[in-house]
Amino acid sequence: MPSTRSKSSRAVALAPAPAAPAARAASVPAAPDAEARRLADADAGRAAWRRWGPYVSERQWGTVREDYSANGDCWTHFPHDHARSRTYRWGEDGLLGISDDQCRLCFALALWNERDPILKERLFGLTGPEGNHGEDVKEHYFYLDSTPTHSYMKALYKYPQAEFPYARLVEESRTRGRHEREFEIEDSGVFNDGRVFDVQAEYAKASPDDILIRLTISNRGPEAARIHVLPTLWFRNTWSWAPGSPRPSLVADGNTRILATHPDMGSMVLSIDDQAASPELLFTENVSNTQRLWGVPNETPFVKDAFHERVVRNNAGAVNPAGRGTKSAAWYALDVPANGAITLRLRLHPANAYAPLDARAFDRVVDERRADADAFYDAPPRRHGELSPDARLVARQAAASLLWSKQFYHIDIAPWLDGDAGQVPPPAERTRGRNADWRHLNNQDIISMPDKWEYPWYAAWDLAFQMIPFARLDPQFAKDQLVLMLREWYMHPNGQIPAYEFAFGDVNPPVHAWAVWRVYKMTGARGQRDRVFLARCFQKLLLNFTWWVNRKDPSGKHIFAGGFLGLDNIGVFDRSRPLPTGGSLEQADGTAWMAFYCGTMLSIALELAAGDPAYEDIATKFFEHFIAITDAMNTLGGTGLWDEHDGFYYDQLRMGDGAIPLRVRSLVGMVPLLGVEILDDRVIDRLPDFRTRMHWFLRHHTDVPWHATCACAHTGAAHAMRLLAIPSRDRLQRVVSCLMDEREFLSPFGVRSVSKRHERDPYVFHHNGEEFRVDYTPGESTTALFGGNSNWRGPIWFPLNFLLIEALERYHHFYGDDLTVECCSRRITLAQAADEIRTRLSRLFLPDAQGRRPCHADDPRFAADPHWKDLVYFHEHFHADTGRGLGATHQTGWTALVLEMLHRAAPAT
Repeated sequence: MPSTRSKSSRAVALAPAPAAPAARAASVPAAPDAEARRLADADAGRAAWRRWGPYVSERQWGTVREDYSANGDCWTHFPHDHARSRTYRWGEDGLLGISDDQCRLCFALALWNERDPILKERLFGLTGPEGNHGEDVKEHYFYLDSTPTHSYMKALYKYPQAEFPYARLVEESRTRGRHEREFEIEDSGVFNDGRVFDVQAEYAKASPDDILIRLTISNRGPEAARIHVLPTLWFRNTWSWAPGSPRPSLVADGNTRILATHPDMGSMVLSIDDQAASPELLFTENVSNTQRLWGVPNETPFVKDAFHERVVRNNAGAVNPAGRGTKSAAWYALDVPANGAITLRLRLHPANAYAPLDARAFDRVVDERRADADAFYDAPPRRHGELSPDARLVARQAAASLLWSKQFYHIDIAPWLDGDAGQVPPPAERTRGRNADWRHLNNQDIISMPDKWEYPWYAAWDLAFQMIPFARLDPQFAKDQLVLMLREWYMHPNGQIPAYEFAFGDVNPPVHAWAVWRVYKMTGARGQRDRVFLARCFQKLLLNFTWWVNRKDPSGKHIFAGGFLGLDNIGVFDRSRPLPTGGSLEQADGTAWMAFYCGTMLSIALELAAGDPAYEDIATKFFEHFIAITDAMNTLGGTGLWDEHDGFYYDQLRMGDGAIPLRVRSLVGMVPLLGVEILDDRVIDRLPDFRTRMHWFLRHHTDVPWHATCACAHTGAAHAMRLLAIPSRDRLQRVVSCLMDEREFLSPFGVRSVSKRHERDPYVFHHNGEEFRVDYTPGESTTALFGGNSNWRGPIWFPLNFLLIEALERYHHFYGDDLTVECCSRRITLAQAADEIRTRLSRLFLPDAQGRRPCHADDPRFAADPHWKDLVYFHEHFHADTGRGLGATHQTGWTALVLEMLHRAAPAT
């Protein structure tokens, strides 16, 4: 036991670092544009500042890509109990970890409180079948800071001093029903009396490949407590899947250095602090413990879970006494005084660079990088310094959480289905099962994740929203991510964009074009925007649009049925499966999404036509297609999907020659508001071919009177504008009146996904003696649809709220102050309506007079405890009546849209 003293850089070797970088860096004061310069150097390929980052997943076990079962049961095939002993095929996971951008060399923490049965190497949570509302991480951890290049990063993990309640979390959750609250780790009492270790990790780069690591372990309890800390360095196992490939190595170089050598990366050293305590260096191999897992003798005595054996069970023979392997750790045993802290310093750097661990010089570099981060966030377009102190804290953590959620993601479907050379072949059923028709897909990139524990895989429509706040933080990364989803090794040859690894062929709302258009405009001033990026995306989006038209308009009448469209359980039926009634579903949201897609593609085409007249032809196509879809939605069969009596758009169940409106008042009927674009006649006048065709179409197509008289309306302004929109002015007012009615959609915290009127008047549909029902359910899902882990039958969701805000602002731009709706007993304009929603969404995260943030509900620690009250979670969605955070605690992905809200939030009425 140790003694105690109280742009892509793939396949590129690490460049030599200059001598004594710490001393030189420490002499340079923090500059306001230091991080901006790093971004510019990275974008230009001058320095690989993004090569190292938080790219290690938080959960690799239980994922689809590690599932080689016959039935696709990923949770059972690779459970948490296997994770410490079993080698991963496609990635790695760790606690507050980092890696290079190919996840070859990884660094993360392992902890032990002398009570747990295993080391705390990774975050624990419930699998989908175990949770009463689906999968759920059962830990407390917070991302506190990061720059886009990860030149400075900070995160916090709260580790109980009592035994971690692994079994109790599972057992208590198993007994709870879907109508009950989830059993959380704090309910077990392990955080009582503040008996917790705050483990804070900071990373600071002295150069692109020279990373300073400062670990601060604070004892928040009333008594001294011992903790074992194992900073762990290991290589991802790539050699077991490619027989004959060279194996990297980790070798002890004295008592405080570990030399890491990789055939592609060159050599690096982890220099280890021995000032606070003298660590013991441990070594083993990153290979599976086949004896423990399957009863098959191990090929080597030194296996992946050796450190559990050595530290927890005191088995000295489990680790390699020769001081070499592919997994290593520095084992510290620290006695931390009550309310005290101990700091450890480590440095990962090129082997040929001098890298001292002198505490003063070391801390100076870390502090300078933190100062660089402060300056970066105060500069345009972040402008955090203009916010209130409370809003600034929320914005900084939202940005940090978004940046920390970047992950190395790797899967190659062909070998995943067929198996690797030298390995046991997978079951034959796999070639006919999940993702079998996506054999072309081969992903190996750093990707923005929705959440690195509950959703440690990209989701295409989440990613589109994530790139909006990313465009302010790292514009090039935002553009690269949007292009990536359209590349040949992602997009299906038929034009479909991959959805997510559970089912790449699922259908998400077509928001990619909108994100491309938004990011294009956000990342450059007029006349200086990246037209190459826009054109690249547009060409591929044409393929995707064609896929939608060919696959999701079964009748050819411009009425679409896209499936569940990411809204999970919002409908009367599971919209991704055959209807129990027979017939077909005509979707108000599916059809409106296509009008939205058309309008966005039209705007992009007009922008590109300003520099290339060839785009005028395709602009005409999208103009006419928009009108055809919108006309069908409003007039087909009489009134289309519009219900004149209710003043709302509904899905319709078509049975033979008849159609039954499914009168659920939900976001399905609000999506038609999103189909709105404004065409400026000054732009049209510069495009003669488009202008001529548009005028001809409006004069001659009397078969579409809806748009000839309503949707393509003019203003009488000094320069004319044309409004392309699904609803007429009258219908717009009626729908927005529902939107802004607190008895229906307007919650104290944003727009509900289902109207509150269904609380007193549920929608019930009967068929063949069976009842299908939609209630207003403001909190967790009470149904098992889609695993029950998300709920669109009441809660607040940021993505649709954000799009509704934008749509209201566009309508106001056209109609001006003359169009008003009632809200809270007063008349307001549509711009004021947008501000009202924006303010209510921001309110979720801002403390009230008692210090309570609605997203943290009634947890008193977040309101009063000085070690908790400034910490913020950005949940997947939120309780519509209380604001309590729901779903994934760290789905900062699209909830990071709060960054856009905070700068423009007005005082709420």
